[in-house]
Amino acid sequence: MAELVTGEAVALELRVARLPSRGCALLLDVILQLMVLGTLTNLVGMIAAVADDAWAVGLSLVTVVLVIVGYPCAMETLTRGRTVGKLALGLRVVADDGGPVRFRQALLRSLAGFLEFWTLYGAPALIASLCSNRGKRLGDVFAGTIVIQERTSGPAHFGPVAVMPPGLMPWAQGLELSRVSDELAMTARQYLVRFWELLPEVRDELGARIAGQVAAVVSPPPPPGWRPELVLSAVLAERRVREARRLAAQRAQLRRLRGEPPVPDEAFPGPAPAVAMAGGPPPPPPGPARPVPPPFSGPVPGGPAFLPPQQYGAGPYQNVLNPPPQPTGGWPAQGPAPRRS
Repeated sequence: MAELVTGEAVALELRVARLPSRGCALLLDVILQLMVLGTLTNLVGMIAAVADDAWAVGLSLVTVVLVIVGYPCAMETLTRGRTVGKLALGLRVVADDGGPVRFRQALLRSLAGFLEFWTLYGAPALIASLCSNRGKRLGDVFAGTIVIQERTSGPAHFGPVAVMPPGLMPWAQGLELSRVSDELAMTARQYLVRFWELLPEVRDELGARIAGQVAAVVSPPPPPGWRPELVLSAVLAERRVREARRLAAQRAQLRRLRGEPPVPDEAFPGPAPAVAMAGGPPPPPPGPARPVPPPFSGPVPGGPAFLPPQQYGAGPYQNVLNPPPQPTGGWPAQGPAPRRS
């Protein structure tokens, strides 16, 4: 793992690509480059048969530069840090601050890569990668970039971005949400999406700040003792349900005006799905039981997969879903920050 600080001063933990995966990606790119270079060399040879030697030499140099230097530079610029080999291995080049790689950085990496791999047989790149704790070769050092593991192995648990904790459902259903702007809702949503990427201390501080902004514009205020991410999740889940109901009502009205048959009852969404509380299972829903989605969102590229909901009731996650009640009032107690296992 590597700690990166974004332009918003948010610390992220990203999985750094190591030597074996980078070597496999390089091998795929080299094979592709050699195939393209062989094809273009044959075309240059055909042109040289009817042209003078100067044309042949010039075209050969341009062909080599375009394939060896231009291919990685163009691919990493257009695809935001991925070549064909990196795409196959789930790797991506990003800037040191976690942002997308720019043309200048991609060009520096390509020029340094030409010197490292095609003239010095890769020895400088190998030595630099082994000596760097982030696996950086000389091109990464010069360009200010880092190669990360964008795709991780293991089962992925996907679910909605925001779900309704059972203990907050009565409070959320009576909320006045008209003052929650789209910008504030998007900020809260992005926080929940990136929740497990953030360091624990940054996660708590940022969550308390956003939850405080939301608490200032909703009525009644959040009940004490609940963590900020759960309050934000409840607000967004209720907001999504109300928006879906409003759109469903508009569609039903439009169908009535057109003389079409009404839609089935299930077209009007009900309460947001609930996450199991640590203190015990939620009341069984009517009808056949459905699997409970994991909280907040699915794993993002380069981030850890979420634990199943039933694993949040013990150990370091025991205060995540159902925090102990506060003896006194006040905006939610942070308690021990949940950490990844």
